[in-house]
Amino acid sequence: MSDEPTPVSELGYEQARDELIEVVRILEAGGQDLDASLALWERGEELAARCTEHLDGARDRIDAVLGDDDAGSRS
Repeated sequence: MSDEPTPVSELGYEQARDELIEVVRILEAGGQDLDASLALWERGEELAARCTEHLDGARDRIDAVLGDDDAGSRS
């Protein structure tokens, strides 16, 4: 089994969110050297962007459904 983290692009929303929470916890606790802190920060940025992608996709799906309902009620 590999110690490499799962690529961010393969994470679902909940997985990305949970890992982001852990990254923030570790960074807030301190004690990491500069390189480790920077790597965590970069991973956190990727995770936050992935969460945003999932939320934007969900918002688009909701808007599409609501838009379909609005169009149907106007017919």
